[in-house]
Amino acid sequence: MKVRTAAIRTAFLLQPRLFVVCLLGLVQCHARPTTPATEFPAAAQTPAPPPGVVVGAARLDVLLPKLTGKRVALVVNNTALINKTHVADTLKSRGVNLVKIFGPEHGFRGNAANGEHVQDSIDHQTGVLVVSLYGKNRKPTPRQLADVDVVIFDIQDVGARFYTYISTLHYLMEACAENKKHLIILDRPNPNGSYVDGPVRKPEFKSFLAMHPIPVTHGMTLGEMAGMINGEGWLDGQRKCDFEVIQLLHWKHTDDYSLPVRPSPNLPNDQAIRLYPSICLFEGTDISLGRGTPMPFQILGSPALKNVPNMTFQFTPVEIKGTTMDPPHENETCYGIDLRQVPVARKVDLQYLLKVYKLYPNKEKFFIKSFNVLAGTEELQQQIKAGMTEEQIRASWQPGLDAFKEKRKQYLLYP
Repeated sequence: MKVRTAAIRTAFLLQPRLFVVCLLGLVQCHARPTTPATEFPAAAQTPAPPPGVVVGAARLDVLLPKLTGKRVALVVNNTALINKTHVADTLKSRGVNLVKIFGPEHGFRGNAANGEHVQDSIDHQTGVLVVSLYGKNRKPTPRQLADVDVVIFDIQDVGARFYTYISTLHYLMEACAENKKHLIILDRPNPNGSYVDGPVRKPEFKSFLAMHPIPVTHGMTLGEMAGMINGEGWLDGQRKCDFEVIQLLHWKHTDDYSLPVRPSPNLPNDQAIRLYPSICLFEGTDISLGRGTPMPFQILGSPALKNVPNMTFQFTPVEIKGTTMDPPHENETCYGIDLRQVPVARKVDLQYLLKVYKLYPNKEKFFIKSFNVLAGTEELQQQIKAGMTEEQIRASWQPGLDAFKEKRKQYLLYP
């Protein structure tokens, strides 16, 4: 899709210095006066993380001895911070032999557009070669790993199956297993880690957006998920990766956690992160989620909803060079709903999807092919078209969720 394939292929999420765009008058947003969700670092809508939470990267007393005499590569993006300093800069300043940095979707410093292929380069701050894992290959090659002894992975996740950094971790584990490299995962909290919900992905819908047979929200950190990937034999050829996790301290799954930096450009604040597992399914429909505006993943709408009752919020997506390419309904006025101030339930909430489908005038054009890829099943679309209630749909998920939760228990590292 010009409008949709790039967004769905990556699932995710770019946003630049949009206040400049707004000043230039490129984005039009009309609604009753509201207070927008606060952008990072301030996060007024989410309680501060419990005092004393320590991310894996900050445990240098544990990490540094493991790197002595080793040639080290990083798989990181802009979220790999120790306080306000990037882990690459920290390790370089501590004398670690940092030979290579692998950058995933959105790039090493997190400034590439959704769907944009990222080129290899030299990081100007560290002088280290940056190799893209979102260009010619998504998995490090044997040649790229030949001069590496240890690989460190440190990327912030948001706990949804279609957030593609979990797929980056999968391919990295596979490459380390194939090339006999040791992997160290620096764990970080899952801001949606308090619940497990949604349909479990069926085998026929495996893709970069859904590498694993897990629900939409898995309720695990990436350190925990790595244990499941290894333990369940999900790597190619059921290989086993030699890895360890430097665990979080003083964190549990039920804790609210406000991220210190946006995890990707189109998740600018806690409200967007909380809404993301529920409303990202709209990316498989005709509905825009506000890419190309200052409010991505906090609003939704379509030109087709003009004059539809209760769809009065207006916005116009635009392309933002270097960050948002070909946003859905580019340069068209969209009509829909402002979600910036709504309370967010700790579940995959279908109320907006069911409501908008019911009101959408031409239902044959509502879904696009990628919806089933995001849902991980064809059944959800069928259920919505059949007019099933949210309660009926959720009941159909339960057997798969119960089986996953039982399997998940053995891989949890935190209460």
